[in-house]
Amino acid sequence: MRSIFFAAAAAAVVIFATMTAFVNGNTVWPMPKSIQSSDTLVTFSLDFTFTSNYISNTYLAATRRYLNIINRELVANGDIVKCSVSIHSANESLTLETDESYNLTITSSSASINAATVYGAMHAMETLSQLVSVSGTNATVVSDSPRFQFRATMIDTSRHFYPVTAIKMHIDAMAYSKMNVLHWHLVDDVSFPYESVTFPSLSETGAYAPTHVYTPNDVQDVISYALSRGIRVIPEFDTPGHVFAGYLSIPNLLTPCYTQGAPDGTYGPLNPTLNSTYEFLAKFYAEVKDVFPDNFVHVGGDEVSFNCWESNPQILAWMEDHPEISTYAQLEQYYELKLLNILEAQGSSYICWQEIFDNGVKILPNTVIDVWKSSGWNDTMARAVEAGYHTVLSAPFYLNYISYGQDWKNYYSVEPTDFDAPQTLKDKYVGGVEACMWSEYVDATNFIPRFWPRAAAVAERAWSPMSVNDADAATTRLHEFRCKLIQRGINAEPITDGGNSIYTGIPAFCEHEYQPVYQPPF
Repeated sequence: MRSIFFAAAAAAVVIFATMTAFVNGNTVWPMPKSIQSSDTLVTFSLDFTFTSNYISNTYLAATRRYLNIINRELVANGDIVKCSVSIHSANESLTLETDESYNLTITSSSASINAATVYGAMHAMETLSQLVSVSGTNATVVSDSPRFQFRATMIDTSRHFYPVTAIKMHIDAMAYSKMNVLHWHLVDDVSFPYESVTFPSLSETGAYAPTHVYTPNDVQDVISYALSRGIRVIPEFDTPGHVFAGYLSIPNLLTPCYTQGAPDGTYGPLNPTLNSTYEFLAKFYAEVKDVFPDNFVHVGGDEVSFNCWESNPQILAWMEDHPEISTYAQLEQYYELKLLNILEAQGSSYICWQEIFDNGVKILPNTVIDVWKSSGWNDTMARAVEAGYHTVLSAPFYLNYISYGQDWKNYYSVEPTDFDAPQTLKDKYVGGVEACMWSEYVDATNFIPRFWPRAAAVAERAWSPMSVNDADAATTRLHEFRCKLIQRGINAEPITDGGNSIYTGIPAFCEHEYQPVYQPPF
């Protein structure tokens, strides 16, 4: 028995030694398009810096951030003292056409970055920061660019309120995993935390509390923070459904519901038959366009119940006067087209949830369809691209649904173009993917660890080549990325089985564990 014990102990020591060898491995997440490393090991000097002829506030802020991150991995008298950065375009606008490609070269004595834009240079700095280690970095050549241009996360600040600090932590985690769009579902029927300058009563009556609002300064703070990290902020104000809190402060905006011919005190979607509704929308979205610099806005359009419209005598009378609108699906189409025409006149582009497309609404040709229904998403994607609409896939990436174990593999295994359509249409119309976190049971206490590093699995499907799809092979890299998030102050949850790590060889710890900040009340 004693010999068996010592044999098992010896095996455990071997496994433990193996585990410690790659806890801080020099790996990259998401996997680059091309990465080649040699056996040559180099170190980075304590006086390491970035040098470039390109100067802008965005660039300088990025160098400061990444010098702070890399600083902990620098050594005295290291081999490399600088990284030369070449950026070819001064255009710092963020659109679907922004070139995010880069080349990174680490030799025995130097490092260099070559990128078309400052945002490509940022991605190169992120890759470099994941490779640099105090124990040595392999000489490496990276040539990289994203598979999809739209790599998004969606946050819901209506059902539970997220402080700005939590949103900023999330934005940083997005930047570390090379995601580039924050879809901000700001309001819903339960609360209206967006403080509108044009219609202040919306948040005054619709927010959970005066402390649970995003002031104009808060919104600009989030937008600026995101843009400086190469992340677009696309707001969502969902209509004509998902409306209540705050909207009652605007006269005649919501549809009163009737029971047995009398108002029953409840309200339904926006009233699509009144001119005043569109006057409100035009003014409100004019403010949105002024506040949010991105050209896109998400207009929602999902889960519109027709029951209240069907019960309302004023709407029934209006439809009788407009015989060309004989169904409530056509009434919804009437509303959506009026709204989209308002946005088009204001110079905005728009994304909508898939119901507008599913219901046969004759939407404008440049509408982007956000496919979110998990049942039959492959068929919906096929129908949308066949109809000539650009698409974003959210359906398989609802991270608010949790399960025990390594559920990140479920997201990692999804191929966004796994549907029956010509490859030419997929290439043209599949814009990207979106990891969603609805907040029915999520607030600042569990927002970050529930999102990360699970969202990183979606990030790699969005960035890396289609052939990078082996979840088992990715497990160690994702664990190492999670450790890097922890070291950077992001409280990302474990992705490995702590009760089984000694047998699997996958570590259950990080060298630098997360340290909560807690102030005892004494």
